[in-house]
Amino acid sequence: MKLALYLPNFRDKVTVKELEDLTALAEELDFDSVWTLDRIVVPEASDRQELQYSFGMMDGLPKALPVSSRGQWLQGYPLIPWLAAKTSKVRIGMSIIDTPFRAPGVLAAEMATMDHLSNGRLNVGVGSGWMPEEFAAASAAHIFPKRHKHVRETIEVMQGVWNNELFEYHGEFADFDSCGFGVKPLQDPLPIFFSGLKDPARAAKRVSKYDLKGWIGIQDSPEDIATWRGGIERELEAIGSQRKIGDLEISSMIWTVITDVDLDDSPAGKVTNLLAGSERQITDKLKAYKEAGMTMPMFWPPFADVPVSKTLDDLKRIKNDIMPKVEAS
Repeated sequence: MKLALYLPNFRDKVTVKELEDLTALAEELDFDSVWTLDRIVVPEASDRQELQYSFGMMDGLPKALPVSSRGQWLQGYPLIPWLAAKTSKVRIGMSIIDTPFRAPGVLAAEMATMDHLSNGRLNVGVGSGWMPEEFAAASAAHIFPKRHKHVRETIEVMQGVWNNELFEYHGEFADFDSCGFGVKPLQDPLPIFFSGLKDPARAAKRVSKYDLKGWIGIQDSPEDIATWRGGIERELEAIGSQRKIGDLEISSMIWTVITDVDLDDSPAGKVTNLLAGSERQITDKLKAYKEAGMTMPMFWPPFADVPVSKTLDDLKRIKNDIMPKVEAS
């Protein structure tokens, strides 16, 4: 299994130095990748648990975000070139870029430049977003009903820009004549990860049509991973795709903290503290994820009550003490 760190840039209080320390350790421990979180705003309605939809549109979660509207979080997108400058080995990306908040051609050109800044270490994660209030704040309210189409068009524009000296596109959200967009990515192809939370069939079709690198979920149990992996595999076979499930990186962003004693880890849907528990419990759970087909757990420091100093220690224990037992299983 590859290891990934989901930086806690989205929390009530976080410093650049804390993110720098976490990133430096991930590189020192030979993690595969470091990812930032995309969050444009926290509506004040969230503080009252009065968002239009539950967190991530996921069942069992409140109509609220886990960070206050007055929180001092850091935007994830500008951190990517900063991470490129701060590292030399670890791959970098944002999980995930909500494409409706960015113009497809601009995003494509910026990603190509970021791949150069990182010397070919960029991962591109894309998704549709879920919060109408955030769409409004990003001046994209009109896109919300067609946000999945925006993702598709963005992928098509990105791949067109990256693979052609000149490119034109005529769609609903991007419509331009033949243009040059500057440098091409160093990586060929530049890997694209898709975030899907609802529909394995949709995910499989995108994987096949656009030759995507991987799928990223959120707070998925081993049973969820097996369901998603199996669903995507069946859909790939049904549509006669040349892509095989073994070609796909399967990942999920999971809240992680090591405790001194065992915790109750009985399932409670997405709200379950899946990787919160003793070293033994986390070892057993990672073994279960591996068996279910997860190829890259994305360790996500909790939003509150766990200082970065604790997370630094936990990452060392995961790499040095836990993963050898997982890989030996």
